Amino acid sequence: MNPAFSNWIALLVAALATSMLLAQLLRRAHALPLDRPNERSLHQRPTPRIGGLAVYPGIVLACLLAGPHKPALLVPLALAGLLFLVSVADDWRSLPAGLRLGSHLAVAAGFALWIAGASPLALAGALAMAWMTNLYNFMDGANGLAGGMTVIGFGVLALASGEPLLACAVVGAALGFLRYNFDPARVFLGDAGSVPLGFLAGALCFVGVVRGHWPLWFPLLVFAPFVIDATVTLLKRMLRREKVWSAHRQHYYQRLVRMGWSHRRLALTEYALMVGCGAAALLLRSASAAGQLAGVVSCLAVLALLMVWIDRRWAATGEAA
Repeated sequence: MNPAFSNWIALLVAALATSMLLAQLLRRAHALPLDRPNERSLHQRPTPRIGGLAVYPGIVLACLLAGPHKPALLVPLALAGLLFLVSVADDWRSLPAGLRLGSHLAVAAGFALWIAGASPLALAGALAMAWMTNLYNFMDGANGLAGGMTVIGFGVLALASGEPLLACAVVGAALGFLRYNFDPARVFLGDAGSVPLGFLAGALCFVGVVRGHWPLWFPLLVFAPFVIDATVTLLKRMLRREKVWSAHRQHYYQRLVRMGWSHRRLALTEYALMVGCGAAALLLRSASAAGQLAGVVSCLAVLALLMVWIDRRWAATGEAA
């Protein structure tokens, strides 16, 4: 077996074991903040919400066990750690939205400047990473959804990247946590889990574009089920002049649950969409420019048709958005 491949597998297993152990300890703890049902929730009972205490430490420990690393791995890991600390505080005390968003923008801007220098590319990258950080949080609203999508999305990034160690660690940590987050969930990710994962997804995607590991469309297609749902929902709320920072249940995945889908059915369907998009992205990298364009447009068309179908079913129920 290739020594490098063995290291990646060992890293994944270490992260998985650490995350699973910490998640098991968390679900038995008695002093954790609870996610109580509100106007955005799809769950019915108060559930511990600070599962990020299992995921991020699992990533860090696995990376440390892998040995000395270059700044290319340590810098995004450290910046994700800053967001982790802010998010832990938010899970405990509900920090102001401006403070949370400011920390997301500051960390994303710092990383973009470090990777791309003072350039338009850095500005675009900072905005994209900040949005990815937030949309990951928005999409963490159903049992097993964000955790499973993390396993698939980062798994594709690991396969496509020339530097897969961090992505492998994230896959392992998310997989270990998913043992307790898949329906019926015993622990939720909370901001402490979703925010660092969102930043790391954006950071790895940005680094891959800058370093030529993949074209710009590649990470967008890999995470398309996440990105399109969150982005289209936000734009629709903005057009309706709603308070986009307020809690809601208008995402497409939330509507499916409200129309009767179980959390398990939703998660498995979203996993299938993510696997399809990820596989298409890997296959299209070797296609011609015309083939890449046709493939990406076809995948997006399928997702658009599914969203139209959900919109029509939702309108037929007569429920208020």
